[in-house]
Amino acid sequence: MPDTTLKIRGLKKHFAQFDLGPVDMNVPTGAIYGLIGANGAGKTTTIDLIMGMGNHDAGTIEVFGLDNRKEEVSIKKRVGYVSPDLDFKAWKTVGNLLNFVRGFYEDWDDAYCVSLLGRLHLGWGEKIATLSFGARTKLSLVAALSHRPALLLLDEPLTGLDAVSKSEVFAELLDAVQDEQRTVLISSHNLDDIERFTDHLGIIDKGIMLLEGPTATLIERFRMVHCNGPMGVTPRKTDGLYPQRADGNRWRVLVDQTRNGMDKLKDGGFTELSDAPVTLEELFVGLVKETKV
Repeated sequence: MPDTTLKIRGLKKHFAQFDLGPVDMNVPTGAIYGLIGANGAGKTTTIDLIMGMGNHDAGTIEVFGLDNRKEEVSIKKRVGYVSPDLDFKAWKTVGNLLNFVRGFYEDWDDAYCVSLLGRLHLGWGEKIATLSFGARTKLSLVAALSHRPALLLLDEPLTGLDAVSKSEVFAELLDAVQDEQRTVLISSHNLDDIERFTDHLGIIDKGIMLLEGPTATLIERFRMVHCNGPMGVTPRKTDGLYPQRADGNRWRVLVDQTRNGMDKLKDGGFTELSDAPVTLEELFVGLVKETKV
């Protein structure tokens, strides 16, 4: 199996009110990759294009080393997909839906499906109309996991889940990648959960990938710096330097240590520099705020 399950290069898609790209992504095999961004940033569009729902205008998407346009059927047999669209009422019951989905996969694992239902507290005969939104999310996860996909695509799967349901979903996802051959791509704007759960990240805003890489490496790369500046002088918004807030001549600045951000502040006359680690939320807000200036 290749080291990279999903590789995207130069992906572009134009809509009347939105442009995606160019987007580059590398999702390593066995990773739990978090694609994060605000609503409307391009997360769902990217996942839809990976799944072949619509044609991209430029670039390439390779899944398992296969072109997603030329090998769509082969790819989809090995992919599990959880969509925000959870309207399963046409199938009436949990069992009817799962029997329908089962027909598309030769490698469907009946015993695993039954086990998942039990662990996620769903009944085969339950009426879908009576399920909560969170329960429908778990049902979608059962349908996606039961054929043991090599790649699991989850588009905002945490919406509407309480803390207990989230822990149950996380447990199943972690179990699914234990052999380090299955890969998970999860899109979300729930940053606390993503920071704890993922080992790789992509941060997207306004259709552009701002940052990508191992979660711990990306977070350690940045520091939040507090400093005093010359009166009336604003830190320059430049590569590696992301001003956040000012109180008089006292500044709070997100600094990229790989872009000599601290040196740039010192060269600009800023003094009494103190720095602290950042959370994923601070990193995300800092980068996105910068793009909106």
